[in-house]
Amino acid sequence: MNGSPVIPRDQAIKAARRVLDAARHRRDADRAAGRLSPDVELILRRLERQQRQQAPAVEYRAA
Repeated sequence: MNGSPVIPRDQAIKAARRVLDAARHRRDADRAAGRLSPDVELILRRLERQQRQQAPAVEYRAA
């Protein structure tokens, strides 16, 4: 090996999720404040619609 440290997989995943969560939080805050351009808002709405269509149907039943 070249002597570079190896980051454990679970640590790398946690770090990546932390960065992604922070980016999502900033995006959501900007969106709520109306700071996104209309083009970006349109893209987000399309992506959200696609995700809803791909999500499996969840059936709720009384317990």
